[in-house]
Amino acid sequence: MPVHSTPVISTPSNSKSVTSTPANRTGRARRRVALGLSLAALAAATTTGAGPATAEPGTATARTAAAPAADCGAAHRIEQKLAAGTVWRMCWRYERNAGLVLEHVSYQPPGESRPIKVLATAKLAQIHVPYDDGVNEYSDLTQAGFGQGLMDLAPAECPGGTIRTVKVPDPYDPEHQRGRGLCVTTRSRGHAYRMQSDDLSRVYQAQGKDLLVYTVNKVGWYEYITEWRFQDDGAMHMNVGATGSLSPFDYDAGDGRGWPLGKGAKGYATSHSHNVFWRLDFDLDGSSKGRIEQYDSVASPPGRGQQGPTERTTRTKVTKELAGDAKNGRWWRIVSATGKNKDGHARSYEFVPAATTTYAGRPFTRHHVYFTEYAQCEQYASDNLLDCGARHGTSVDRWVNGQNLTHPVVWVNVGFHHVARDEDQQPMPVHWQGFSLSPRDVTAMNPLTPPALRGQNGRPSEGS
Repeated sequence: MPVHSTPVISTPSNSKSVTSTPANRTGRARRRVALGLSLAALAAATTTGAGPATAEPGTATARTAAAPAADCGAAHRIEQKLAAGTVWRMCWRYERNAGLVLEHVSYQPPGESRPIKVLATAKLAQIHVPYDDGVNEYSDLTQAGFGQGLMDLAPAECPGGTIRTVKVPDPYDPEHQRGRGLCVTTRSRGHAYRMQSDDLSRVYQAQGKDLLVYTVNKVGWYEYITEWRFQDDGAMHMNVGATGSLSPFDYDAGDGRGWPLGKGAKGYATSHSHNVFWRLDFDLDGSSKGRIEQYDSVASPPGRGQQGPTERTTRTKVTKELAGDAKNGRWWRIVSATGKNKDGHARSYEFVPAATTTYAGRPFTRHHVYFTEYAQCEQYASDNLLDCGARHGTSVDRWVNGQNLTHPVVWVNVGFHHVARDEDQQPMPVHWQGFSLSPRDVTAMNPLTPPALRGQNGRPSEGS
């Protein structure tokens, strides 16, 4: 459990919960998945192996295959210089269950002479889908062929970018072992900043640009867009969007748990949850020994002689494994063990959750974030396929058992309770759920600061 609580500078309260977004499907729809798995089994003799499609870490095949190096080959390297001068670099590979995996992610903003290493590995760790009536419950990554369901992308689905070819392990269609399914593109996001000078003589503003990397994977009637977004100011966004179709068989929820669709009130789609997990293994400044810190801000009523309430922010060093719960005024960051910015402050990344619906039905979905000590066999937040030993447990909640954190792995859980609506047909609009990582002291100033303001590090000068 966390120890060593110390006060830090008081700051305005931030509402920090973790978040979610929708999705849908049905048990009968899984017949399509079963058929695909059967076809894949028939094609086992021609199963793909390493390269962009790899075995799961910790399996016999994975132990004998070399992991991609930081200077991975051109086919598996992503390097993008954005308009502001920021460069993102990373490698990618593709796993049978998790799908797209990003590795060796680095960020080089303008003014930095070399890339800043950020992530060793980032990937989905589970999409858990329990239905409200208790009849069906799915683990889309480990039981439903998520990685095998990679979809080809048309050029219009990757505007302004390139579509990479992916070698798909055990594809549903044995004739479709390579898919044009990985989009790498850029996209404008609007204002990166805007500031009018004190003397009203000019306005400083810039429009931000992002690097986007994404795939589409089909599971049953659902299609999942797995999106990784990298901003020119160093922020990162991990999102999963659910789209596709409501199952045509899923209009029979006569137990009162569904929502009427279509004419009158004869068809009821069964409500269900989507609990999405991500697994992040950090490599800040090239070291796996980052430290976790938790911050809590609490407001108190005004004291005698004070005009307003006071707020106190306390830092707690998380030294042991933790199952963390988001609440108002709470946030976490991972701090570099070795690197500092030009002001001498330790580099870190702050976890910025969005809205979430916590699913209380299973122990592993009851917490918003987990910090565990690295173990190669721990790859999936639930239904972990790798053999960690008989007493180890197969879900992330079982791995929080008091170990000291020397190489922390971060698991983020974002849930959504999907109560279908008329607008979900047909096709279903994309429902997004995810979270962000915001740079905190990675650079000494805003990395996009215009030249005229670069001397204003600290107290702004008069007349700016």
